[in-house]
Amino acid sequence: MRIYLDHAATTPVRPEARAAVADGLAQWANPSSPHGEGRAARALLEDARARIGKALGWTGEVILTSGASESAQIALTRAKGGARLVSAVEHEAVLRVLPDAEVLPVRPDGALDLEVLAEAVDGRAPVVAVQVVNSETGAVQDMAAIAAVVHGAGGLLVVDAAQSAGKWPIPPEADLAIVSAHKLGGPPGIGALLVRDFAMLEPIGGQERGYRRGTENLPGALGFAAALEACAQPYCDPEVLAPIGALLAPAMAELGGVRLAERLANPSPYIEALAMPVVSGSAQLMRFDMAGFAVSQGSACSSGSLKQSHVLEAMGLDPALASRIIRVSFGWSTTRAEVEAFCAAWIAMAEEARARAA
Repeated sequence: MRIYLDHAATTPVRPEARAAVADGLAQWANPSSPHGEGRAARALLEDARARIGKALGWTGEVILTSGASESAQIALTRAKGGARLVSAVEHEAVLRVLPDAEVLPVRPDGALDLEVLAEAVDGRAPVVAVQVVNSETGAVQDMAAIAAVVHGAGGLLVVDAAQSAGKWPIPPEADLAIVSAHKLGGPPGIGALLVRDFAMLEPIGGQERGYRRGTENLPGALGFAAALEACAQPYCDPEVLAPIGALLAPAMAELGGVRLAERLANPSPYIEALAMPVVSGSAQLMRFDMAGFAVSQGSACSSGSLKQSHVLEAMGLDPALASRIIRVSFGWSTTRAEVEAFCAAWIAMAEEARARAA
C-alpha cells in the first residue's frame, strides 16, 4: 500500500464532498438560465455560497471561482488601490499575476520583515499580498501585525489562505482572501475569493455579480460547501503528527539532518520541510516513491523546475542545504501509522546514506 503525504499539493476528496458533487450533477442546470431548472440551480448555488461563507466565518462577500489562481488574479489585478506589493515567499501563482510587483523581504525565520513593510507602504495606500501559511516551509505569518501596518497606510490586505482555510479561521483582518477547495478535501476546479466589500473591486460584468465570467460550477460549489462543513478543529489530531517530534526529530539531530520547522518563527504542524544529509532532494523523491511514499520537493507548481526554490532563497538558506530539502505534508486522512512509517523510512534512508558516505 502506498502512503500519500503530499496534502499541501492537493488532498483526497472527502466522502461528504463526493456525495454533494454527485447530487449537484444529478440536479444540474445552468444557474444563470431563467427557466425553472435554472432557477432551481441558482437557489442551490446561493445556498452553497452562504454555507461556504458561514463555514469560513466570513461575513463579507463570496465570489466563487475556478480555484486559488483565478482568485489571486481577480484580487490582485482588480483591487482598488495603489502600488502592488508581495512578500518574497508568495506562491508562484501570485508572483506570475504580478511579475512587476514590489517584493518584500522575509527574515531567515520565514516571517515578513515588518520594518521594511512599514517603510514600503508609507503613504502609498497599496495592495499587499501575503500567504498565511507558506506552501513550501509551513511558516505562518503574523497576519494581525501585518494588517495593522497595511491598514495604517490606507492599504488593502490580500490574504492567500489556500493552505490555511479549513485548518484555521480566515484572518479577520483580511480585506480579500483566497481559498481553494481541493486543499481541504473539496473537489478540484472550485475556489473562492472572499471580499470584505464589493466596493474594493472593479467589476468586469458577467457572472458572480459581475466580478467573474463563466458558467457557475454548481456541483463544485456544493462539494466545496460540504468539505468545509466536514472540517473539524483541530484539522489533524495532534497524536497523528506526534511521531515527527518524538521519533524523527531526535534521529535527524543525530544523523545531521535539518528540520526547517525548528528555524521558523511560527511553524504549521501540517507542512514539514526536511533536509537529509548527503542525499539530494530529487534523489529522495525517487527513493521515497519507490518505497511507496508520495512526498514532494516544494510547491507542485514549481517542483519540476531545476531552479532553486525562491522561498528558500528568500529565507537565505545555503543552496547546498536547500537542494536536500523535501516537503512532507499532512491532511484530514493522514493516520499516525502512516506518519510512523514515513519516519522509519526517512531514518533508514539517512542511515544508509551516511554509511555509504563514510
